Amino acid sequence: MGMKAKIALGAVVGVVVIGAVSANGGSDGKHSGSGSGDKASSASAGHTPGSKKGSKGAAATEKKKAAFGGDGDYRVGSDVKPGTYRTSGNSADDNCYWERAKDAKGEMDSLLANDNVTGTSYVTIKATDKLFKSSGCKDWEAVDPKAKGTPATSMDGDGGMFKVGADIAPGTYRSTGNSADDNCYWERTRDAAHGLNSIIANDNATGTAVVTIGPSDAYFKTSGCGDWKKTA
Repeated sequence: MGMKAKIALGAVVGVVVIGAVSANGGSDGKHSGSGSGDKASSASAGHTPGSKKGSKGAAATEKKKAAFGGDGDYRVGSDVKPGTYRTSGNSADDNCYWERAKDAKGEMDSLLANDNVTGTSYVTIKATDKLFKSSGCKDWEAVDPKAKGTPATSMDGDGGMFKVGADIAPGTYRSTGNSADDNCYWERTRDAAHGLNSIIANDNATGTAVVTIGPSDAYFKTSGCGDWKKTA
């Protein structure tokens, strides 16, 4: 596991599978030393939530003490407590990669979920997890998954993962000017576990994309897309 850039599980590359296949973790796939992550294989990309066009989500602007560093292997229960964590400000050059594992064997079967991150990612580490691995990422901070704020109505289309109700408001959003080369990918999720069961809906978009983010959605993930603006 020496290489930072690893392919996230269940990568979607040019294939649209609504509500079934994740752009990151939770299904069979390659992970160790298998090449660099790209926009289609990493659902979190770009900048921190609220980094463009006056978007100022509460979870994005509030500074919190780091819970643990962005490089290392952490034993769940002793080195890191179960809970939801956030890393932000990751650039593509950082090759930020994380994974949840059920043991420390380092085998493909050990993986529960993983992701290549550019920008922001939220991850929920469960009590049944055994190991959390992070490489090339900015420090992780603990977050309250129930926290609310003053959510924005626009977001960076390459900004990664946004918390609904804190970073962004629910509603219908529109993104324009997406070319095939952009590898625009979006995903509505019900939690931050990053498994297949986490996905409510997803899409690879070309041209104009329109998506309604529901008030019960937990997070919205966007990578390689034009900026999103709330229309309704």
